[in-house]
Amino acid sequence: MIPTHSDLAFPEDSLPLTSDSQGEGSGDARPDKPEEACGVFGVYAPEQAVAKLTYFGLYALQHRGQESAGIATFEGDKVHLHKDMGLVSQVFNESMLSTMPGHLAVGHTRYSTTGSSRVVNAQPAVVETRLGSLALTHNGNLVNTETLRQELLQNNFNLVTTTDSELAAFAIAEAINSGKDWLEGTISALHRCQGAFSFVIGTPSGIIGVRDPNGIRPLVIGVIPSPDETTPERYVLSSETCGLDIIGAEFLRDVEPGELVWISEAGLASFPWAPQPQRKLCIFEMIYFARPDSVMSKESLYSYRMRIGRQLAQESPIDADIVIAVPDSGIPAAIGFSQASGIPYAEGLIKNRYVGRTFIQPTQSMREAGIRMKLNPLRDVLEGKRVIIVDDSIVRGTTSRKIVKALRDAGATEVHMRISSPPVTHPCFYGIDTDNQDQLIAATKSVAEIAEQIEVNSLAYLSWEGMLIATREDPNSFCSACFTGDYPIAIPEPVKRSKLRLEKEKVGTTP
Repeated sequence: MIPTHSDLAFPEDSLPLTSDSQGEGSGDARPDKPEEACGVFGVYAPEQAVAKLTYFGLYALQHRGQESAGIATFEGDKVHLHKDMGLVSQVFNESMLSTMPGHLAVGHTRYSTTGSSRVVNAQPAVVETRLGSLALTHNGNLVNTETLRQELLQNNFNLVTTTDSELAAFAIAEAINSGKDWLEGTISALHRCQGAFSFVIGTPSGIIGVRDPNGIRPLVIGVIPSPDETTPERYVLSSETCGLDIIGAEFLRDVEPGELVWISEAGLASFPWAPQPQRKLCIFEMIYFARPDSVMSKESLYSYRMRIGRQLAQESPIDADIVIAVPDSGIPAAIGFSQASGIPYAEGLIKNRYVGRTFIQPTQSMREAGIRMKLNPLRDVLEGKRVIIVDDSIVRGTTSRKIVKALRDAGATEVHMRISSPPVTHPCFYGIDTDNQDQLIAATKSVAEIAEQIEVNSLAYLSWEGMLIATREDPNSFCSACFTGDYPIAIPEPVKRSKLRLEKEKVGTTP
């Protein structure tokens, strides 16, 4: 019997598989940024408090999802599971973690893209097999969920959530129950999964880490150094290197696209499982999602984001008095823009980092103030100034318009917006919560029309070519489908039609 949170059963949760980008909010309630799917973490360290290590790993990955959090620890064949809605620090405390012993743990922090935002859909997804329990955590999105769901239902699996992650867990269980071991069963199930996935899977015998053949979502391996000659090195899996840094683990390498790693008492073993893998890392991980202190391609993302800011300044110069950023994600690019343009950088907006998710509705006057709950302009910095404001993206334009108005109300005489990515013209099917195409402002309007709608003096985006050149890597090794509509993994037509509601010749940046 697996102990679970007491709120895991909701009678209303027997729902068809849906995407949370539909129906979870409307109008200005929808976020005006792409939202990441999740953060995953796993650690094998019998000598240490694995639940606490996982807690801190998830704490470092909190930016990847703020809706729910969960940890499963394995103590022999026994699983200790706790998951709930809320931030990592709200779901767990010292006393809770002390009741979760074990030799290994996996954890998850979630922003829902497939499956509604309810505690029953929180991860890890724990299912029983003939070899014991498995606890699966998932970053990404499967595109063949309906087919996989129907296959499992026909085989009499009792599905209790609306997530694609549960489908993957049951697919593994089905393979194991047919007689395969943990590795054979997992690889067999992986061939039934289409889409983007980085899985971290806990079992009684060890931890499995997997990336899809395109490596769209990141997953890294870390090493906990041995404290003495008698204790072996232990291994950690994390969506980003910042999850390693917080627990003192050393970055070893990425899990490669199409690779499965097995972490157990014997150490780390690698198994290529997909033929002809081809790296297509989501470029938005570089631009926005991952923390700026995380390392990709042997450098911090802060360095890459400064570089695209410099590229943006070269491509779209403008005469102004100061450069400011939309904090926090626009800061590195704004600094790079300032360095390349020679225009001084200043802080013009102060972010309230403790607003978080509040269930208390603001007053009408506060709603009218809009953006000032999270971003407050500095009048003495902005008044009488021609301002360049740098942000990483515009999705719907609602937040950008409020920010521009706040800057003008604070006395800015001109507001010029520069965006350190190309126009987002297509929805994502691989684990990013973006609107349907007809709700993406750059899919329906030209750059001039967007500038008019958000009421700026000028607007310019980074070019698609400049974004990729700044990576200093093979431009073909990234997925940039949200800018081009060139999807590296085939999308079933019914799924594609659900979000792609525009004609192909709509305005957008293409390669």
